[in-house]
Amino acid sequence: MNKFNQAQEIVKKFHQEHLLKFYDNLEEDKKELLLNQILETDFELLKELYEKRNIVSDSKDKITPIAYTDKSKLSKDELEKYKKNGEEVIKNNKYAVVTMAGGQGTRLGHDGPKGTFMLNIDPPKSLFEIFCEKLNKIKNEYGVIIPWYLMTSKENNNDTIKFFEENNYFDYPKEAIKFFIQGEIPMIDTKGKVILTAEGLIKQAANGHGGIFEAMFNNDIVEDIKNRGIEWIFIGPVDNPIVQMTDEVMIGYAVNKNAAAIGKSIVKANPGEKVGVFCKRNGKPSVVEYTEITKEMAEETDKNGELVFGESHINCNLFNINAIEKIGAEKLPYHTAFKKATYMDENGKIIEPKEPNCYKFETFIFDSFEKLDSMEILRGKREEEFAPVKNKEGVDSPETAVSLYKAYYNLK
Repeated sequence: MNKFNQAQEIVKKFHQEHLLKFYDNLEEDKKELLLNQILETDFELLKELYEKRNIVSDSKDKITPIAYTDKSKLSKDELEKYKKNGEEVIKNNKYAVVTMAGGQGTRLGHDGPKGTFMLNIDPPKSLFEIFCEKLNKIKNEYGVIIPWYLMTSKENNNDTIKFFEENNYFDYPKEAIKFFIQGEIPMIDTKGKVILTAEGLIKQAANGHGGIFEAMFNNDIVEDIKNRGIEWIFIGPVDNPIVQMTDEVMIGYAVNKNAAAIGKSIVKANPGEKVGVFCKRNGKPSVVEYTEITKEMAEETDKNGELVFGESHINCNLFNINAIEKIGAEKLPYHTAFKKATYMDENGKIIEPKEPNCYKFETFIFDSFEKLDSMEILRGKREEEFAPVKNKEGVDSPETAVSLYKAYYNLK
């Protein structure tokens, strides 16, 4: 049976026949792409996700506080011990960095991969260049080249690689950098139909930052890490220019505690800040989203006047290779979001909605924590750890990130 017939059988089985309605209008390469999309799509999963889209969980999860260590309150001896342990990990080539760089800079008004966004410092630097400077600093200090894995997307992979090539990889060894592509999942409309792009292909969306693990396995990144003898992997986002991706104290602390994973936290700016916070869920490490937490829980304080649920998850996490293998053995759950999406309907008309009209499915990295028996939480200082570049203006904008960056590096 040829590909077309296979695809035809699949779409008929799942009542998605419209996916092939405009097949004859496509160029030959696009025809091949559409058939591959159909053959690679898990329609059973989509059907299940659609059927569960509006189910409100009546979960009786027990949410309790999680213990943390405040880095700023460690003694001088502890800091020296952890730093030395962390340095040994790096010097012995047991450390790697994974950066999630699949996003576009659309919200910033930037046409291109988010990592290519230029920060207005003197001289201006892209986020990618800033990250390379951090890795080059380690190379110069310890004589070690840390492997750097960048998770891109189908949308920005070619542009990302081109950017690195045009900038000579910012003087970081080319062979130490590996690009791999994040997974995607089709979007579906309110009737459960997979939607098409304006040109007649399946409209897909990135499967969330929790997709990092599946992408690492599917693209042989985990295999490469194991072949190099690497034991510790830092995973973080590309949009934080002061991220401490090679924090020797954090690494040494994880080693000393024999941790499966360690999450970096910062104190919530206020009880109502819209961030997820570390917690224990039914005794397992987890993150409770701001939409899940009650006002009473958000405002609860301990005997020292600190928020009981105040450790913000900033998506900067260190994993032992054994933990990543354990996490990768099972699929993470999907979460549903109702979004606006332009698409081509069954009559060939381009629909540009003013209101949300389609379902997008995402996995979250913090759902992986519940697969671990325990993890450590290390609290850092906001001004030393977190300068997100997310919004064009206002909070978490290039302006605030530049201000924090300059303050951290003591620049004018």
